[in-house]
Amino acid sequence: MRECEWRLGARAAVPTVLGYLSIGLAYGIVANETGLSPFETLLTSLFVYSGSGQFVLCALLLAGADLASIALTVFLTNLRHFLMNLHTATLFPKDKLWEQVLIGSFMTDESYGVLLGQKVTAGQASLAWMYGNNFASYASWCLATTMGAALGKLLPNPAALGIDFALIAMFVAIFSGQLAGMAKRLPLKKIGMVLLTVMVTYLLAGYFMTGSLAVLVATLTACLVGVMTDD
Repeated sequence: MRECEWRLGARAAVPTVLGYLSIGLAYGIVANETGLSPFETLLTSLFVYSGSGQFVLCALLLAGADLASIALTVFLTNLRHFLMNLHTATLFPKDKLWEQVLIGSFMTDESYGVLLGQKVTAGQASLAWMYGNNFASYASWCLATTMGAALGKLLPNPAALGIDFALIAMFVAIFSGQLAGMAKRLPLKKIGMVLLTVMVTYLLAGYFMTGSLAVLVATLTACLVGVMTDD
């Protein structure tokens, strides 16, 4: 049963896997131009495992930033993961702490979005399902980034291939499934209010802070609106 659930989780992660293959190649090419070897690029994916954080890492390496500045910037860039993991822990309340830590350590924005879609459509997600979701994404990211670093000199301009659009397409694929499920259970007025809150807050916050912090503020504000309008 657990093996079947694991496969279902991995299958649900297919949009993420396809997106990671493209974005991972782009990161590998950038890492190669930064001076990282394919092995060093693989290490950043294994231990950092953050698309935005790894791109920031390359930019800071090129700028000659010190280790403490790099660590702090990557930490702030991924601060939103605290929110995602706090919520995810409530979805697996009967599982052991080390199992919840394992889920959180390998969870990304995309695998979290796939989890939310599963909760909306199926009502629940097992621990084995989440392992399949997480590790399918993790394996594809590590593979793609390493391949990108190895092929970096052969693809000097990944934007010309449309690789930079893969992230948008991936989120659209994940979010469309969530939206379809929510529309069956929640009033469209409430959904629209939350989405409008996210958009307006992000645009306003973007004038005063970095993009990562603006995402965090928009998320918290939308959560507040969702709670206030919850029956």
